[in-house]
Amino acid sequence: MTLWIGILAGCLGCYLFKLAGLSVPRTLLERPKVQRVAALLPVVLLSALVAVQTFSIGSSLVLDARAAGLAVAGVAVWRRWPFLVVVALAAFTTALVRLWVAGS
Repeated sequence: MTLWIGILAGCLGCYLFKLAGLSVPRTLLERPKVQRVAALLPVVLLSALVAVQTFSIGSSLVLDARAAGLAVAGVAVWRRWPFLVVVALAAFTTALVRLWVAGS
């Protein structure tokens, strides 16, 4: 029963948060500073998610094959290669490093 109370509370919270966003005056949303922050916010959140998923297991900090894959993906993005190539290179690099570490 406690699980359902948590789910319903989360749903209500999300709905109220969305409702609060819809009630913000248009003049506030049209400010240049607000627009810059709104444009950069998804990039910052995605970067934080990638960092947490790459460098942590549970509550501990780790440096493993995922970091090598992320580094190769970063270089591929910097070189402006297509997205599928970036993902394939990152996955291939991670697999190779894991294979190399397992073989040693």
